[in-house]
Amino acid sequence: MQEYENLKVLVAEIEADISKAEGGNKAAGTRVRKQMQGIKQAAQLVRNKVLEIRTTQ
Repeated sequence: MQEYENLKVLVAEIEADISKAEGGNKAAGTRVRKQMQGIKQAAQLVRNKVLEIRTTQ
């Protein structure tokens, strides 16, 4: 499922910024919050796709 693969890529991309944010880097924290919005939207797409698959079967 392509939507899930996109979600995994987004999570992998945010890893370095999370480490920086934990170290106190405020700019990295801002980037993490912005990227988390994208992850939230990608997760919603996965949920919708799973519902679509379930209802068509």
